[in-house]
Parts: sequence; C-alpha cells; structure tokens
Amino acid sequence: MSNSADSPKAGSGTSPEAGSGDSSGTGSEPAARNGDTSTRGGIRPVRVLTVGVFALAGLIFFTSFDTAKGTNIRTDASLLKLSDLIQERSHKNGQLDESNAVLRDDVEALAEGDDGSTKAEDARLKALEKNAGTQKLKGDALTVTLNDAPPDATAKLPGYPEPQPDYLVIHQQDLQAVVNALWLGGAEGIKVMDQRLISTSAVRCVGNTLILQGRVYSPPYKIQAVGDPEKLQKALAASEAIQNYMVYVNVYGLGWKVTEDGPVTLPGYSGTVDLKYAKPVE
Repeated sequence: MSNSADSPKAGSGTSPEAGSGDSSGTGSEPAARNGDTSTRGGIRPVRVLTVGVFALAGLIFFTSFDTAKGTNIRTDASLLKLSDLIQERSHKNGQLDESNAVLRDDVEALAEGDDGSTKAEDARLKALEKNAGTQKLKGDALTVTLNDAPPDATAKLPGYPEPQPDYLVIHQQDLQAVVNALWLGGAEGIKVMDQRLISTSAVRCVGNTLILQGRVYSPPYKIQAVGDPEKLQKALAASEAIQNYMVYVNVYGLGWKVTEDGPVTLPGYSGTVDLKYAKPVE
C-alpha cells in the first residue's frame, strides 16, 4: 500500500533587481553569486522535504524486500499454518514417546540384572507397574467408536429442532462419559486412539480435535478397553451421559459403534510419570 501526495506547486521567484550606482550602465545581475546560498536563491525547504520523502520510500522498499526474502508477502500460502504446526508438534511428541519407551525398557532390563532386590520385591514392583499402566496388558477387549455427524444432517425424528453445529460434533464430555463408564464396568486398562490412559491422563477437546498427552487427534475417536466384554457393555448401557448421547445418535446421526475385539494387547504408557503441578501430601 502506497501513499501519494500532491506535488508541491512551483513557487514564483522575485525578479532580480537592476544594479544601481554603476556609472557604466550595466544590466541587472543575479542576487546570489559565487555559490553564496545565504540569499533568497539558497536551498528551499520544499526540496529538502522531497529528498526526505524519497529516502524514506527507499528505506521502506528495502525493508519490504528484506522481510519477503523472495516470497510473496501479500499471501499466507508460504507461511506455516497453525494447524500444520500443531500436527508437526503432535507427530514429534509421538516419536519422542516411542523413543522414551525404548529407553525405559533398556533401563528396566539393566536394573533387573543387578538391583539387589528380592524376588518378592520384584513381584510387587511388577504388580504396581501393571496397575500404573506402564506395562503391556493382554486380555479380551471392547472398542467404542465415536464420530461426528454429517455436516448436512437434519432431524430424523419428529418433534426435534433442526440441528445447530454444536449438535453434530463429538464433545469432551462424550469421550469422558465413555471412559468413565468403561472404568465403572471393571476395565483393567483403557487405550484412547493409540495411547494408554493412566491416573494422570486428561481427555480434553479443543474445537473438534482431541488433545491427549501432548498429541492431537481428529474423529473418529476409538476407545478400547480390556476387561469382561459383557460387563463393559452393561456399564455403557447404564450410563446416563451415554443415554443422552444416544438421543443425538438417533436424531442427528452422531457416530456410535461398539465392537468386541477378542484377545488384544494394550501398549504400556510411555510418557513421563512425574507430576509437574501436584505434590504428594506429607
């Protein structure tokens, strides 16, 4: 965007006066001579201002060139979008989790070789690790899949209003309702997407994305639990929050699917287990 200004009008100079007192009768001559700028023929303020404007314009053009670095700064096509940055960080966090899991296995293998503990102490430690969710878990599993409704969905049953955008997406409370019901149904371990839940895990949604332990996911959301499939099914059916969700499933087409998977192996939690914002009560 450039600014323009009217060109300064040319000023009218005063005609030089004729010389007087010269007995030879010579004509008039300029008022300033021999480079003398102290008279009315000197540098005018308008010229100084013009030079300053051109200098400032040159500085602006140079700054714009230096900022662009050969790219088109009038479009954001070359800039990293926030969603791309989030996906990149999420992918990096996943790689770090995998690397951390490998290192943890190495440390535990070395510790078991010569840690000075008894067999009873090792067995107790294994039981604690299982309850903490840091070890793999085998058993029969059940998977619940939640998904957004079609964007052009309409009310399928009479007496219900046409859907607002809020009605057609999975919310944080929907995911939490499923996880809580599975725990109440006796789940021994739960995996959301590809991550194992532990006692400090927080299922949070921002917009229409799930943020879990530093990683970002989009629907459909899959929640898998190891336990007695029959008890897990009953716990899901008994949940009042899920019963409310099922109204939206039947009226607006939100996704709901429950499958029994048979024997599976849930991964162990591979992230940090240190508490950052809480301290144990002494």
